[in-house]
Amino acid sequence: MSSLADTSVGLGLRRALMGPLRNAAAGDFDFLECAPENWIGVGGKLGEALDELAARHTISCHGLSLSLGGFAPLDETFLARVRRFLDRHHVALYSEHLSYCSDDGQLYDLLPLPFTEEAVHHVAARIRQTQEIVGRRIAVENVSYYATMPVDGDQSALDEATFINAVLSEADCDLLLDVNNVYVNAINHRYDPHEFLAAMPAQRIACIHVAGHYDEADDLKVDTHGAPVKDAVWSLLREAYRRFGARPTLLERDFNIPSYAELLGELDTVRRVMREHAPASHAHAHA
Repeated sequence: MSSLADTSVGLGLRRALMGPLRNAAAGDFDFLECAPENWIGVGGKLGEALDELAARHTISCHGLSLSLGGFAPLDETFLARVRRFLDRHHVALYSEHLSYCSDDGQLYDLLPLPFTEEAVHHVAARIRQTQEIVGRRIAVENVSYYATMPVDGDQSALDEATFINAVLSEADCDLLLDVNNVYVNAINHRYDPHEFLAAMPAQRIACIHVAGHYDEADDLKVDTHGAPVKDAVWSLLREAYRRFGARPTLLERDFNIPSYAELLGELDTVRRVMREHAPASHAHAHA
């Protein structure tokens, strides 16, 4: 199993980009990220293209359907297939969302968890089970959400940052820090994104995601991954690098995918921001 270098920058492995990615010049990007659900069992020309890319480039995986916060038993058969996929392609990092997405079948949306001690214990146990089955540490991502889950009267609500820290500690897993989600949530739920960043555990940050969003209104942002990264998110990325040092950083673009040249331009911005704002002596504390 390889690892992601702290100063590496990556792109999402999207089928619409398969041509440019296969013809990419050395140094265009340092790693590619894919959703294993979209590639497990894929054969033919697409499967061959994936094999070719994985042989030439470092691959990370970001899952979509594990439903770590759900109540249905984890799909151990699926996780066994994920493990074979990760091993086959020497995947450097496997991450999932700190959310749930199933209830008698897939809901095709990432839904927020209640920020309670009970939820901490529940999701941490499922993360530990996942790590045991896939045979490696995983990272969980702070997700964007548009409503907070109600809390029973006999429980106390935690704030989001405290909840995330408690899960990471109890599960002994890593964090995929999505700075766009931090910004979107801070606007939508009226909290300070700088205080949120300050509360994140530097030693557990395995990777950073950066993406664009849609401005529905001044006080409502929608996480779409379908637009260029906005100035406020670049600013938050700068702060993350100043606080935590360089971390592997992925540019997410899932819809309205622009030209490959435009994506490379955004990757160059990531590199510049990292170079200018990540302290050279600030090494990643977690191996």
